[in-house]
Amino acid sequence: MPMPRTLLAVGIVGLAIGLASPAPQAFAQPATQTEPPEKAGLITVTGEGVAKKAPDMAVMTLTVLREGDTARAALDANNSAMGSVLSAMEADGIAEKDLQTSGFSIQPRYSNPSDDKKSQQAPEIVGYQVANTLSVRIHDLSKVGDILDQSVSLGVNQGGNILFTNEDPSQAMSEARKSAMADAIAKAKALTEAAGVGLGSIRRIEEETSTPHPIPMMRATFAKAADQVPIATGNSEFRVSVTVTWELAQ
Repeated sequence: MPMPRTLLAVGIVGLAIGLASPAPQAFAQPATQTEPPEKAGLITVTGEGVAKKAPDMAVMTLTVLREGDTARAALDANNSAMGSVLSAMEADGIAEKDLQTSGFSIQPRYSNPSDDKKSQQAPEIVGYQVANTLSVRIHDLSKVGDILDQSVSLGVNQGGNILFTNEDPSQAMSEARKSAMADAIAKAKALTEAAGVGLGSIRRIEEETSTPHPIPMMRATFAKAADQVPIATGNSEFRVSVTVTWELAQ
């Protein structure tokens, strides 16, 4: 029997779709991963460098501490004393830009708790204290002792940290860096020569610096200052530490 026309048409359409469909693609093969090249050996050495320079500036911190029955009374007393200190600083040629308030506080004073364990009374406020701290930069080091004496006479009764430093330490720091790097290179060469290898390229350089720290003055200086405070400036030490990593040349 002859095939029905409808079935024949469907068969032709199906054959045409099958011929038009793209051939199935093969799955891509993963690229072959090669092992990274073996890294060269490394050596890490730390070098130290120090540069000394005579200081040309002193930074002082001076504190006026006053107490009163009320916060207002303590503040007024403190303001009066600090005002006298500032006026004396200006009279000694200290520029306004070299005077800076670096700390200020108002704190209550409490009564001591009773020794009687049965007493449950809370400590009471019996007064207030006000502290005002002044940071002073002195460019004429010959005035440091005299300024300390005057400050104590005018009401400074706490503080006393002095930092002798240099206004521009860049040259000293540069010298310390060069010295530290030379020290690191010398150490690395000595180690590699002993091991029978050479120094390759530098992989990393890390730096750590240290600047002069404040020199604490004795509290007794503020309790009694009959004569000018003797001041020894010495030398400022600028320290640089460098940690250098090299590749080893086989």
